[in-house]
Amino acid sequence: MVLVIGFISKKMKTNSLAFRLVILAAAWITAVVVIGFFSLSAIFKNMAENSFDSRLEILLNSLIAGTRVDAEGNLILAQNLLDPRFQQPYSGWYWQITDSNGPLVRSRSLWDQSFSPDFQLLQSTEKLPEEQRIGERDFRALSRNISLPGSNQEFNFLITNTIEETTKQINEFNKLLFWFLGLLSFGLIIAVFIQVRFGLRPLKRIQSSLSSIRLGKAKFLGKHFPFEIRPLVREINSLLKHNSEVLIRTRMHVGNLAHSLKTPLSVLSNDLKKKDYKFSKNLETQTQKMQSFIDHYLSRAQTAASGNVLGTRTKVLPVLEDLRRTLKRIHADRSIELEIHCKPLHFFRGDKHDLEEMMGNLLDNACKWAKSRIWIIVEERNNYLKITVEDDGPGLEDKFIREIFTRGKRFDEKRPGSGLGLSIVRDTVNLYGGDVEVQNSKKKGKGLTVSLTFPVEFSKS
Repeated sequence: MVLVIGFISKKMKTNSLAFRLVILAAAWITAVVVIGFFSLSAIFKNMAENSFDSRLEILLNSLIAGTRVDAEGNLILAQNLLDPRFQQPYSGWYWQITDSNGPLVRSRSLWDQSFSPDFQLLQSTEKLPEEQRIGERDFRALSRNISLPGSNQEFNFLITNTIEETTKQINEFNKLLFWFLGLLSFGLIIAVFIQVRFGLRPLKRIQSSLSSIRLGKAKFLGKHFPFEIRPLVREINSLLKHNSEVLIRTRMHVGNLAHSLKTPLSVLSNDLKKKDYKFSKNLETQTQKMQSFIDHYLSRAQTAASGNVLGTRTKVLPVLEDLRRTLKRIHADRSIELEIHCKPLHFFRGDKHDLEEMMGNLLDNACKWAKSRIWIIVEERNNYLKITVEDDGPGLEDKFIREIFTRGKRFDEKRPGSGLGLSIVRDTVNLYGGDVEVQNSKKKGKGLTVSLTFPVEFSKS
């Protein structure tokens, strides 16, 4: 057993999960086998001794049944009643009949020996005391006091047999049992070792798959894993997806920054070519605009690189109410009403700043085109979180709807803006696994309708 455990420990590191499982199983198997060995050995010994005692009792009953007292008071025994070994000197098979005066009759196998009366053995089966041994052999004896017909006194019938044969059988059984259970333990431990190695193989596959991802051969872990470790695989894939989204988001913000700086830089470049220093005020304005874009998108890139989107959720209603107050101040001259239909327990599973930026861009765009009213409707349906923004503006021609998310696209150059707002909304929604739908409202008195839909894995905790 020790050799088996030593062999296995060489194949595994002592701090490995497989080593712990095998050692624990080996200890349990060893304990069960040891208990089983002593239990089975005791059971067999008890059965062997009971069988031995039953045989003694049969022989004693035969001896009593074959003994009678004649008219003169002498004991008469039937011939050839007992086993022939009672006739062989010192065979280990002995019987003796005794009265109060001493031995009366004994088997020929005792030869010139005899057992002293020992009435402590009445109706018992046990080893004879040391002084009752013949030679170095151990015996078990059965004794009984009997009153025979035709006699007024009791006779003690004693029958004994050496336990050497029974002891030999017990020892042989124990030896056989030891080797059998030892081989069984060896086989079980090897089986556990193989089972653990086979059972933990999917973890090796995960390690190999992660190595492939690191080398660029794959993007995610596969789906063909045992049921028990699928939650782990899903979490790893979610983490990989999150890391990929962080990288994409960072690149997106850098792209937005570059696009935002393009126009101010072009203006500055053109002014510089004129060599007219009267443009200093314009230069200051454009420089401030570039600085604003730089600060904004560098902040967004930093947030994207360090944010824990997977573990964040945001209440939707407070964000919408804050945006409503802000937009009312910005567009105070137009008296636009923003109606919010949202329950307090609606959550967006993601970063608060992302939700603010998406809804801020949508609502700011709606405020530019709305006549007097904007509706914001938030609902959860079929495991999706849906946020809809409707305005009562002129809407948009169908041919332009497909271009609405084009980066830098502006349908009215007279209105303020950089053309990035809706492009940012689309990119951010896509990062959360969501979808954006834009259409002209079919309801009378309403213009453009924009719906953001997020799957439940991003919208509910």
